[in-house]
This record gives sequence, C-alpha cells and structure tokens, in this order.
Amino acid sequence: MSDQHNERDEATFKAAMSQFPSGVTVITTYNQEGEAVGMTASAFISVSLTPPLILESVAKTAQMHAHLTQQERYAVSVLASNQANVSNHFAGWGQEGYQPPLSELDSLPTIQGSLARLACTIVNRVDAGDHTLFIARVDHAEVAEEGQDPLIYAKRGYHTLSPVEGA
Repeated sequence: MSDQHNERDEATFKAAMSQFPSGVTVITTYNQEGEAVGMTASAFISVSLTPPLILESVAKTAQMHAHLTQQERYAVSVLASNQANVSNHFAGWGQEGYQPPLSELDSLPTIQGSLARLACTIVNRVDAGDHTLFIARVDHAEVAEEGQDPLIYAKRGYHTLSPVEGA
C-alpha cells in the first residue's frame, strides 16, 4: 500500500471519528518528581459498574503515556462547558502563563470546577495499535452539586449540550 493511500485512509478515519461527539476529560497524576502532570482526553468510557471500571485510551507518543506506565494511579476530571481553556492547556494549545486551578482527590491532582472527579487505580494496560488502553478501578468519585453542561468535542471543535426539540 502506498504512503499516499495510507495518509488518505488515516485522514478519512479521523474525519469519520470527528463526527462522534464525546465529553472532554483531563487525566492527571504526579510524575516521579511529585509534580502534577495532565493530558486532555476524549477517549474515555465507563467499562463496568461492579467493580466500577473506566478506560482511557492514550497514544504511545504522548508524554502522559510514560507517566501512566510508571504510576499505578491517576485521576479523571470531567470538564464543564466553561472549561475549554483548561482543555486547551492540557492539550498543549493553552495561553502562555495560564495555570488551571488544581485540587486533590484521594491524594491525586484534579481540576477544580470540573463536573466530576474520579480517583483511580490502574488494573490493566492493553496494547492497542499506536495507543494503550488504561483500564482503572474507580476508588473515589465526586460529582459537582450544581453543574453546568459538560464540555463536548466533535467535528474538531468544542460544543455544549442543547435539548432536541420534540424529543
């Protein structure tokens, strides 16, 4: 197969996946030096209720991948619709000098003001092509009392929820 054909297939695959909206999360942990590190991730799903398991898919080339292979625990913060700047920061597109407000949950760094925060322990790492699937048990969960809508990512941009008329 030619490189041009592979690039076209990859572009088509990316375009197809951009049609599927997802919530935006930031996954965080501490690095070996004890500093909070994080990454924006939309490849996040609930796996099991009993036990409570979640899954994050992380590119092997991402800096966060190395941290998650060295650590046993990480946190997930589900972002609110007013937190696009937080998402941009952890995606590497942020404003210079901006530092998102952090707090701790079960000794892990999390994003203040997020809709939900989960403290997790990794139970399995699954090789999946150019990504690793990090499956984790949720040890502690918190949900914001009064919340905004979640931040949604689709068609290569941020969106918010809106009700469907007549549904």
